[in-house]
Amino acid sequence: MNNDDRTKAAKAAEAAEAAFQAAQAAPQEAALPGSGEALEILDKMLLIRHFEERAQEMYMKVKVGGFLHLAVGEEATIVGTTSALHGEDYLMSTYREHGQALARGTDPSVIMAELFGKDTGCSHGHGGSMHLFDAERRFMGGYGIVGGNLPLAAGMALASDYRGDDAVTVCMFGDGASNQGTFGETMNLAALWKLPVVFLVVNNQYGMGTALSRHSAVTDLSKKAECLGVPGRRVDGMDVLAVRECVTEHLRRAREDRQPTLVEALTYRFRGHSAADPEVYRSKEEVAEWRERDPIVLYRRKLEQAGVLDEAGYTERDARAIALVDRAVEFAEQSPDPPLESLYDGIYVLGDQVQGWYSVDERTPEVHRGEDEREVGTSGVPAELAEAGAAHAADDDAQPRRRGGENVGEIVGQENEGLPREGQP
Repeated sequence: MNNDDRTKAAKAAEAAEAAFQAAQAAPQEAALPGSGEALEILDKMLLIRHFEERAQEMYMKVKVGGFLHLAVGEEATIVGTTSALHGEDYLMSTYREHGQALARGTDPSVIMAELFGKDTGCSHGHGGSMHLFDAERRFMGGYGIVGGNLPLAAGMALASDYRGDDAVTVCMFGDGASNQGTFGETMNLAALWKLPVVFLVVNNQYGMGTALSRHSAVTDLSKKAECLGVPGRRVDGMDVLAVRECVTEHLRRAREDRQPTLVEALTYRFRGHSAADPEVYRSKEEVAEWRERDPIVLYRRKLEQAGVLDEAGYTERDARAIALVDRAVEFAEQSPDPPLESLYDGIYVLGDQVQGWYSVDERTPEVHRGEDEREVGTSGVPAELAEAGAAHAADDDAQPRRRGGENVGEIVGQENEGLPREGQP
């Protein structure tokens, strides 16, 4: 490491320490809700923690493909936000969104199945870890494009405004997304049109491996949209009750006053940017310091001090969360893969209301619309070539795949040559 690198690392460490002190100094006197709701908050935090840790384990066993972004340490920001939402409100997130889906009420089994790429997953195995979706619970998805969900959130809030309903959209995004062009554009329109939306930046101190002080000239992100007409507030993202109280007030302002706002939650991810992140950009001492403010430990302490929880009660709830995750893994492992002919499902909007584009399958001499794959791809040359190509993808690690509910021989996956590194396809 040269002198410039040492200087940059030292500045990044200083910024992380300042954020840590700011989080500690933030007000932490939010009222505890009723015992039932208070314990439900704990249950969701425990479920997220154990789900994420098990997802990491499954990733290391090559059960989960692609990249995996974990929210271990961010449970208070997630659950504090979702617990403030009304049933009709919408929630959008980034690619680090397992916790948001769980907290909104999506079945852990269908989330784990989606991570495994299974047909029983919430996106039928087509989305994977970064593209969970549950319209029934108004969780409108995780997005792989940094800052890509910001204008979509404004569009959803605009739709609520047109309909004249009371739904508010909450858009969660990372600190790195505040540097994207979509950030300024969206804030401007939200303020101009007085949209019912709350923007919540999950400031975990790093945009991938780049410290906040090195990627943003303005490090108090709650002030970053003030010049565009969107006022903000900073909250301790490690305190679930503080986040809940803050978001509740901002939801009220959006719902009643049509005032879009920005909440900055100061938090920290205990794991790397992704499961393949070597974490060379931060020190073990820094991580250890933030772990001293583990949001689950802090909240458990509050419940015990209030007489709502004892050690036996905590142990029971922790075991219950582990059992839910165990069942989720079992469900995912036993679930079928998506049928081959579902390859083009859900790519474009088609139908009488919207005449959209359509995909084209050019893999065979019989070129056809991708949306016709379920009919065309079940027989003839397209089916033969698809099956032959899948069968020869590799010579080992074979697993049966389905076409139309039937096995079509052994379709194998490419031999794993080690975990992918961030930035590699």
